[in-house]
Amino acid sequence: MYYCKRYIQVLIVLFCALLICSTVQAKPKYLFKMATIAPEGSIWTNRFYDFVAEVAERTNGEVGFKVYSGGIMGDDRAMFRKMQIGQLHGGGFTMTGIGTVVPDFSVMGIPFLFHSYEEVDHVKEGLWPSFSQAFAEKGLELIAMTEVGFVYSMSTSPISTLNELKKSKVWAPEDDPISIAYLQTLGITPLPLTIPDVLTSLQTGMVETVFNSLYGAIVLQWFTKTKYISDIPFGYAYGALLLDRKKFSSLPASYQSVIRDTAKKHFDLLITDTRKSNDDSRQVLRDNGVSMIIPDSGDVQALSDMRDETVRQVQGTAFSPQVYRTTVKLLEDYRKQPPE
Repeated sequence: MYYCKRYIQVLIVLFCALLICSTVQAKPKYLFKMATIAPEGSIWTNRFYDFVAEVAERTNGEVGFKVYSGGIMGDDRAMFRKMQIGQLHGGGFTMTGIGTVVPDFSVMGIPFLFHSYEEVDHVKEGLWPSFSQAFAEKGLELIAMTEVGFVYSMSTSPISTLNELKKSKVWAPEDDPISIAYLQTLGITPLPLTIPDVLTSLQTGMVETVFNSLYGAIVLQWFTKTKYISDIPFGYAYGALLLDRKKFSSLPASYQSVIRDTAKKHFDLLITDTRKSNDDSRQVLRDNGVSMIIPDSGDVQALSDMRDETVRQVQGTAFSPQVYRTTVKLLEDYRKQPPE
């Protein structure tokens, strides 16, 4: 009798274990395959996994995300092509990469446009409706905007003047007509490369000056070659979390709301994470032998003045006149506000 009861207990335990395993391993009813060039273990992928976990919890496991990080699905253009054929259903895109699809989205990347993150946040909020509409017209659902942060000029030798910059081999993102035009306005012929190609090009000497946020330079390992940073922000870099609009629209309305609400929560936190990581990275870089170079003040003004000439050249191709006017108006309105 004892052994019979014991046998039944064992069977019950095994049944429960199998039930739990089958529940855990069950495939989501709605699965989104996502890709990003962000490295595994970075704040961007870590925060995304937090978002994924909460969405799964709030939808009882019916909505899931399979993530391909670190650029294994290719750069932004390759990711978008794979979305078009249904191999992917979304991704984390850089402003330059997805700017080839929705040019207006890159308007906030104009060099020397912003003076503070407060200005960034105000303009971003004001542009969100037009960005969302522009992506929708391309079959994309804008779920969140991500951030790289203010980017700096980083080089293999110290650069403090414009003339020194002109003598350097300068990189520009391959799909970034704004940065390319700006550098050409300065009298520099940049070498366009995709982000995954930059580290190798630094190692071989193909390029000597690049642009990145302080944290980005660490996670992408660029700081191992760029031991000098010009200590003035060159511009602002950001990105977008996008989903295939048709697949997103096929979700129940309640699940669409879950994704939006959860994305706002976690990607707002990501902005905080990113800004703190950039602040902390300054000391990390110094501890690893990177020197912060103070640029010549006269040249800084000249660099800023070249912004308007660049805008005149690229407006209408890199971004529309309408979105630029809106951006400038939002920025001017913010700067007119009395300080708190």
